[in-house]
Amino acid sequence: MCAASGDTAASNTVAAAATRERLTPFDFQPRTRLVFGAGCITRLGAIAAELGFRRPLLVADHGLLEAGHVRLAERQLASANIVVVPFHAFDVNPDTAMIETGCAAARPQAVDAIIGLGGGSSMDCAKGINFLLTNGGRMEDYQGYGRATRPLLPMIGIPTTAGTGSEAQSYAVIAEATSHVKMACGDPKAAFRVAILDPELTLSQPAIVTATSGFDALAHAVETAVTTRRTPLSDCHAREAWRLLNTHYEMVLDHPGDVDARAAMQLGAFHAGLAIEQSMLGAAHACANPLTARYQVSHGVALAIMLPHVVHWNRLTAAPMYSRLLGDAPDTDGDDAAHRLAARLRHLADRAGLPSRLSTEGVGVDDLPQLAEDAAVQWTGTFNPRPFTATDALEIYRCAF
Repeated sequence: MCAASGDTAASNTVAAAATRERLTPFDFQPRTRLVFGAGCITRLGAIAAELGFRRPLLVADHGLLEAGHVRLAERQLASANIVVVPFHAFDVNPDTAMIETGCAAARPQAVDAIIGLGGGSSMDCAKGINFLLTNGGRMEDYQGYGRATRPLLPMIGIPTTAGTGSEAQSYAVIAEATSHVKMACGDPKAAFRVAILDPELTLSQPAIVTATSGFDALAHAVETAVTTRRTPLSDCHAREAWRLLNTHYEMVLDHPGDVDARAAMQLGAFHAGLAIEQSMLGAAHACANPLTARYQVSHGVALAIMLPHVVHWNRLTAAPMYSRLLGDAPDTDGDDAAHRLAARLRHLADRAGLPSRLSTEGVGVDDLPQLAEDAAVQWTGTFNPRPFTATDALEIYRCAF
């Protein structure tokens, strides 16, 4: 792995300062009720009725149709005399055009609620449609946080993967249809009223989805543990997310039918989502997003390539925090912890069969400067524990090439 810039003395000075307890002020209000456990999808009808749903828009991708999960959800809702309006015309990495299509489909149907069923794409799409359906305008109008001036429709989130943790967040990540640049659009009103986590729904995932979505969740745990916005509360969620995900990721790869392991992964992803809500993300996501926008590298694959290098590069400022994430004793060498964490992440990616180099994913060496410019303007990079510029992004990309 590439050597990080900076000398050992500087690293030790910063590390010593960072070992002091950091109690960042925060404002936390739980907005999402969590229903968790194998088979709990059977409670969907009762929960929706309790919330007053009568005619919800059911946002689920085509894979969920094929897996039978849409029919299962529709049966549960029908048992409570709830009429479903389906929407499936979107794909992974939902973009502004897909959101507008969903809004156009929902508007004449007089829907009174929205249910997102599937991976992060389904839940982000559900939130995006909700913004436009209730507040009008274009998706770009909601980039940032707190831009919705009117109430949103009540929503239920039902993840069928253990990955984005979108069900625990008030953000939707939507790509601009032409440039494919991802926008984070958040608002307190965009949080799901209820998240239903049924690990049995994840059994139908293809192996590659288990691998990539799981690594996405791991990346969330690692990055939220060290950002400049982290709080004592986000630390708790990040550490529990890491414990669950690190312990069970290889289990679900080796034994995909293990419902208990899948339950742990799903709960770990939820904890990581809660951590994002407080802490945000860092340079690994800033570097990963341009790879998806320019080369259609899946998000989990991009993170598998970039995250170990970012951890190594961040060690000048984040080493003690990485040590705490790993559960080390207080006097453990933080710099060594960063190396161990980077190695552990690379091991997990290798076990999942995920690539380790940009050069195998269609990225040319001459492309790296433009990727670095793109990464430097990503919102998540502003929360990285070590200041992150285009020069820094180029260094990291070169290490990963």
